[in-house]
Amino acid sequence: MEFIETNGVVLHCAIQRVEKGPPPLVFINSLGSDFRIWTGVCARLGDGWSTLRYDKRGHGLSEEGTDAYSIGRHADDLIGLLTKTGFDGVVLCGLSVGGLIALEIWRKRPDLVAGLVLCDTAAKIGTAQMWQDRIDLIRKDGIAALAEPVLERWFSSGFRSSCQEQVSGYRSMLVRTALDGYLGTCEAIRDADLTEVLQSITVPTLCLCGDEDGSTPPEVVMDMQEKISGSSFEMIEYAGHLPCVEQPDAIAQLLAQFVAKVHVQGQS
Repeated sequence: MEFIETNGVVLHCAIQRVEKGPPPLVFINSLGSDFRIWTGVCARLGDGWSTLRYDKRGHGLSEEGTDAYSIGRHADDLIGLLTKTGFDGVVLCGLSVGGLIALEIWRKRPDLVAGLVLCDTAAKIGTAQMWQDRIDLIRKDGIAALAEPVLERWFSSGFRSSCQEQVSGYRSMLVRTALDGYLGTCEAIRDADLTEVLQSITVPTLCLCGDEDGSTPPEVVMDMQEKISGSSFEMIEYAGHLPCVEQPDAIAQLLAQFVAKVHVQGQS
């Protein structure tokens, strides 16, 4: 566990380095979660990988900052973190809003990116009115007012019924997110549309989606994937919006295969 100041905020991160190996994997979390959602995936990948996990500003143990939130600011935070840690030529694995951040980093600093994994995300997520309605409700009643419908989108029906203790824990993660961090990131998603970026992507790209994702359903992710030249799509069975939690074995296997391919292409 480390704390690193960049772009005006102190970010909480976990870093694993190996001397030689495939490109580093950088994990970017969803709204209302912290980097612990990737714990199972990283455990299954093992020690032979360089990895960076971090909490976005206003999430987990990272500072909220005082500036207005935007996808560009979130991207600048991670660009600064990559610079300070010396990671480049990375594979960005962005989940939900993390996918928007990954796309923005590709737009701003393609030199840092060797590959993209866009997980349960889209270049534009939802509508401005949908996000404004969520913002207004949370300002009035708090994050807990939306906790149950969020959890229904996060997790498959089977997981919610059979893993109730874990669902309860992730509910705590959600509702304990800093209010300003959650609302600021909602505003960032509301205002973001990175559709034009998709046609510019020239690095290997893998798109993933849980088959029961209620936030960015498979057809939404597939529509994005079709706009990215040479990209591929994989459906994760028995998973909602956070397949890294429900199906860490499947995610780790797909990531290992994909990054190995990126590594081979980078050496050719």
